Amino acid sequence: MACAVSTEPVSTGPEAFDLDAAWQVAPQVQVRPERFGALLYHFGTRQLSFLKSPVLLTVVRSLAGQPSARAACRAATVPDQELASYHRALATLAASQMICPRDAA
Repeated sequence: MACAVSTEPVSTGPEAFDLDAAWQVAPQVQVRPERFGALLYHFGTRQLSFLKSPVLLTVVRSLAGQPSARAACRAATVPDQELASYHRALATLAASQMICPRDAA
């Protein structure tokens, strides 16, 4: 992972997100459940993200208790044909620092 002051380009697409790694909600992020899914607020970056799916909220909340993001998706009963869209959503959350690798916290 590149340093915040690195001049190396950082890939933020799903190909850069390891679905088989252990992830968690970043320590500076507050999750607020809503009817449509949830709001995530990062106190460090002051960014706000919307989870537009209750199932995605379930995945995000279970990340810390599962061995991998893929396992969190399976535990939330994400169908195999929808895994690619959840992969993209998790990659976006990682790129915005809403979730982080579990060993990085």
